[in-house]
Amino acid sequence: MTANDYYSQANHGPYLSYDLGNFTLEEGGMLRGCQLAYATHGELNSLKNNAILIPSWFAGTSKIFEQAYIGAGRALDPTQYFIICCNQLGNGLSSSPHNTPGASGRGAFPQVRIGDDVRAQHQFVTQHFGLTELALVVGGSMGAQQTYEWAVRYPAMVKRAAPIAGTAKNTDHDFIFAQTLMDAITSDPGYQQGFYASPEEVREGLRRHSRLWAVMGFSTEFYQQQVWRGLGFSSVEDLQLNFLDAYFLPLDPNSLLRQLWKWQRGDVSRQTGGDLKKALGRMTAKTFVMPIDEDLFFPPRDCRAEQKMIKGSQLRVLKSICGHLVVNGMEPAFLAQVDSHLRDLLALPVD
Repeated sequence: MTANDYYSQANHGPYLSYDLGNFTLEEGGMLRGCQLAYATHGELNSLKNNAILIPSWFAGTSKIFEQAYIGAGRALDPTQYFIICCNQLGNGLSSSPHNTPGASGRGAFPQVRIGDDVRAQHQFVTQHFGLTELALVVGGSMGAQQTYEWAVRYPAMVKRAAPIAGTAKNTDHDFIFAQTLMDAITSDPGYQQGFYASPEEVREGLRRHSRLWAVMGFSTEFYQQQVWRGLGFSSVEDLQLNFLDAYFLPLDPNSLLRQLWKWQRGDVSRQTGGDLKKALGRMTAKTFVMPIDEDLFFPPRDCRAEQKMIKGSQLRVLKSICGHLVVNGMEPAFLAQVDSHLRDLLALPVD
């Protein structure tokens, strides 16, 4: 284990941990005493039919949803719903390389898949809260991958689904880009096969990783129209240093690598022998597929192709010149669109 104050309750709390016991992974490894970190907002009603699940995205934690997406009068209103924010395995709060003791920690932390995350979350919400249904599963980016996995793996349980800025099966383009992010980290001599003493030893690798996000995380128009000025940055260099570097450099490199490996392999068709249409055909949830129009990772055309395979689904394109990283909540107009679409979805009757 290694200390990393970034993942503290002070920065990301309050959150709790649920002990999943010895959790076997799809790749054959095991997380002993596996911990799933979570935060809840609101109260579960007597019928237990007002629960909403939000899984985390790459390098994100449950705290961002509390800050950007949840609130009284919002679509995700804790006065109406019981909102469960789950941190994916390997994200720094749940069982992860830096907080796993013994031989399975640090660079030896096993590979985890999206399916493992969803099985862990299912075990948690059914055993801990006694849930048999979820009014909504909603997540952005890697959270969208988990949303699709939920709706395909447990169709009777998921009443509504809203994958935002993500796909059910990762594309070759995304796989390659995620690999460049991984290579940026592991090419740093300080990485030492994952057995560094602190993230500071991998600073240059993390910095290269951060700068790749500057290329793909924002749209070309974001830079052309100098949108960064309205976000309070004086220059592109200031944006890179005080937004992207400030965000990524404190993170644990092993945690980022495990999440990237998982992102690369997100694919619900693994459940149906590689048949994506058959997998998405399992979905019975009322579904809004919600891509971002300027997203360089998950463009609307990729999301639309999958949406057409989901019976009764709707394509709701979110407009933002910022591109993919707008999911972090930096643009009020984007959040207003998300709220509007989620209100529409939550208003739809379900069986």
